[in-house]
Amino acid sequence: MRTQGKNTLGTYLVPPSQAVGLISQLDALNERGDSIKTPLIAERPFSLFINDHEVVTLMTIGDHLRWLALGWIAGQGFFTDLQEIEEIEIDEDLGVMVIRTSNDLNLDVKLKKRTVTSGCAQGTMFGSLMDGLEGKKLPVGPKLMLSEFYRLLKAITQTPSLYLEAGAIHGCVLASGERPLVYMEDVGRHNAVDKIRGYVWDTGLPTHDKVMFTTGRLTSEMVIKTVQMGVPILISRSGFTRWGVDLAREVGLTLIGRARGRRFVMLAGSERLLHDIDPKELNFDPGR
Repeated sequence: MRTQGKNTLGTYLVPPSQAVGLISQLDALNERGDSIKTPLIAERPFSLFINDHEVVTLMTIGDHLRWLALGWIAGQGFFTDLQEIEEIEIDEDLGVMVIRTSNDLNLDVKLKKRTVTSGCAQGTMFGSLMDGLEGKKLPVGPKLMLSEFYRLLKAITQTPSLYLEAGAIHGCVLASGERPLVYMEDVGRHNAVDKIRGYVWDTGLPTHDKVMFTTGRLTSEMVIKTVQMGVPILISRSGFTRWGVDLAREVGLTLIGRARGRRFVMLAGSERLLHDIDPKELNFDPGR
C-alpha cells in the first residue's frame, strides 16, 4: 500500500515501508562466514492485455498496477483520453492486467513495430520512438532555483524507500520545485516513471511546471517518457547517453545528471536553472 510521507516540505506519496510481499528476508552468509538475513526485492511478471490482445509482459514489484498499466499504454500512444477506457481488471493471482475498450485500436498494426529499449528488465516501446516528439519544443516556463534543487535532493534522500531497505530497485520522483509529490519505485526505471505517468493521467495533475527525478541513467527512453508527460526538467544521480542528451537539446528539456551531494552536470536546458546561491555556502548536506 502506498503511504503518505511527511517531512519539512509537506506530505506526498512515498514508497511503502516494510511492505508485505515486496521484500523478503533470506538466509545468507557474510564475508566472515556468519549467518545473516538479507532483504530481497520481489519481482514477478504481469501480462497486460488490451481487450483480447496480449501486448506486453512487464517485470515489476507489483504495486500500483492500475497506474503502471495506464502509464504504459499512455507512453505507447494507444489511448489519448481516459474516456476511451471502459474498465481495468487486475488479477494479482494470475498476474494479469486487462484494459477493456469498445474502440477498434488497430492493435495488430501498432504491435508490428517494436523497440527493445535500454531500460532495466528490457523496456519495450511500440511504434516509432520519435512519434509525438518531431517538432516538439517544451516551453521554458517556470524556473528552478539552485537552492530549491538542493533542497529537493535532500528531501528525496530523507524519504524512506524500498531502495534504502533492500537496494536492487530504481526510483522516480515527480516534484514541484523543492517539494516531492509522488515517489514510485520498481525493478526497472521505465516502470517507475510509467507509474507516475499513470498517476498523473488518472488524477489530472498538471505537469508543465514539474520536475522529474530518477535514480537511473538518462537514456533516450527516459527523455522521451519525460517529454511525453510535458515535464520540463529531468534530474538523475546517474549518467547520460549521447542520444538522450541530443534528444533533450532538440526538444528543450533541462537535463541534469550525476547529481550527488553538491555536484552535478547539466547538458541541456541551462536557462531553467537559476543560480541563486553558491554551492559552497549550503548549510546542509543534499545527500547521495
